[in-house]
Amino acid sequence: MTHIAVTGLGKVGSLVGTLLSSEYKVTGLDRQVPSVPLTFDTVRGDTADPKALLEFLKGKDAVVSCLPYHLQINVAKAAYELGIHYFDLTEDVRTTEAIRKMAETSKGVMIPQCGLAPGFIGIVGADLCKSFTKLRDIELRVGALPRYPNGLLGYSFTWSPAGVINEYINDAEVIHNGVRKMVPSLDGIETINIEGQEFEAFSTSGGLGTLCETLEGKVDTLNYKTIRYPGHAKLMRFLLYELILKEKKELAEQILTEAKPPVSEDVVYVYAVVEGWIGNELHRKEFYKAYHPQVLEGRRWRAISWTTAASVAAVVELVINGQLPQKGFVRQEDISLEDFSLTKWGRLYGAAFNHEASN
Repeated sequence: MTHIAVTGLGKVGSLVGTLLSSEYKVTGLDRQVPSVPLTFDTVRGDTADPKALLEFLKGKDAVVSCLPYHLQINVAKAAYELGIHYFDLTEDVRTTEAIRKMAETSKGVMIPQCGLAPGFIGIVGADLCKSFTKLRDIELRVGALPRYPNGLLGYSFTWSPAGVINEYINDAEVIHNGVRKMVPSLDGIETINIEGQEFEAFSTSGGLGTLCETLEGKVDTLNYKTIRYPGHAKLMRFLLYELILKEKKELAEQILTEAKPPVSEDVVYVYAVVEGWIGNELHRKEFYKAYHPQVLEGRRWRAISWTTAASVAAVVELVINGQLPQKGFVRQEDISLEDFSLTKWGRLYGAAFNHEASN
């Protein structure tokens, strides 16, 4: 695999192309090519046009889709038709289900959900589970936040506003009391204290990827929650449900984007805990790391951008190196954390992999 396409050249897509172009030939596609200089070739085009998309992808060995969730499926269908490898960052459950169906007969590998959550958090969670004889409880938490919040929402849309709204509205899959079920997003609020700072965490859709299916019947409790500053969930419920903006997603996206534009100083918190038995003894293992902006390839990137982009770039590298299957569907929990951490871009997570276990 030598020629990789990247569709969607926004905050994350531009960095995905930048990282991959240091090792491979990359061509990017977007309706609006970024004005800042990029390290790879770009083409102006519309992924909503199936014929144009197929023409763009001809001759490519793989495609990484960094488009909003509702545009991913067009790219997946084109990749399937051409028999090339497909990767994306989607948190949307329906999109992933459609891609899994295609992967049953695909000629290339199809790996959706390669971002931060779903994605990296699932790889970490699965790794923590390996040493247990029997599992009891798995709790996965991720937050992408402004480092210096202001206002009641305490938030900034450094990530796709459409994606955030989608995961706030759709139900979240969990395992509770050993039963796999769906629960409402923005519910299940809990308090988390990270190094003296108080946060809240609540259920959101899509963060677990396929983990509930994989661990059904093997664990009593499994859930994913998004970390925010206190009071965020209450205000989002007011906007989406009392003001009925859940019925007008584009309007909600416009309001929130204008009210809370991206900030340059952000932080990404990743926290995972697994409890269970090793032999006859009950143990608890934890993983925690805070990630901040980094300078990569001569340019400073937000924490949410590089953690997301580095995750999918590492998975692409594993496929190229033959360390993952070359066709069909691959779950994030099937990816070895050790192999991931030894890739060029997985190394960016650095000491994060030296997680500590406590009994």
